[in-house]
Amino acid sequence: MSEHAQAFMDHLVALAERDRGALAVLRRSAGFSPGAYPPAYPYVERFVGTERGADDPYRLALYLAAGLFAQHRKHVTKTTFGAAFGTLARQRASASIEQRFMALLGASPESLPDLLRQAVSLLAADGLSFDYARLLDDLALWLNQFAHEGRDRLRQQWARDFYRAYDNQFDSAEPQSAAPTGQVA
Repeated sequence: MSEHAQAFMDHLVALAERDRGALAVLRRSAGFSPGAYPPAYPYVERFVGTERGADDPYRLALYLAAGLFAQHRKHVTKTTFGAAFGTLARQRASASIEQRFMALLGASPESLPDLLRQAVSLLAADGLSFDYARLLDDLALWLNQFAHEGRDRLRQQWARDFYRAYDNQFDSAEPQSAAPTGQVA
């Protein structure tokens, strides 16, 4: 995770501790396209930087992450979003959670904010949390329309994290070989 993403999340955590009104504004901003709700500007724009335009993927990711954080403020430093959602699917033993995750993995940058808001609501309902700073960095890549290869790698990483948490029977990240002993897999 980037230092900038962590600094932004530290800013949001401090804001949550001292200004409930700011969190209400950021929560409300989640109902708009990222960066399209002017009352949220005082809390986010100072982290955007002068070189970023209105449609810059990192700027959009900042607004999206801020709205999601305001919706569900539990902050964990190690758990990825994919792993948290995998834990949710395992705990609920529900195929619909896996289907929602698959829909999220297939999301276009335009549909991603709505699907993420729904996903974060599900996580919040079960008291599960994840690393928002890492999510911010992930979203900046996902929302970049020119980063197809990076977005594909990110989706694969989210899927690995999800299924490792969902099927937590494997203790290691090493793939299991199906080949009999003495044969090359």
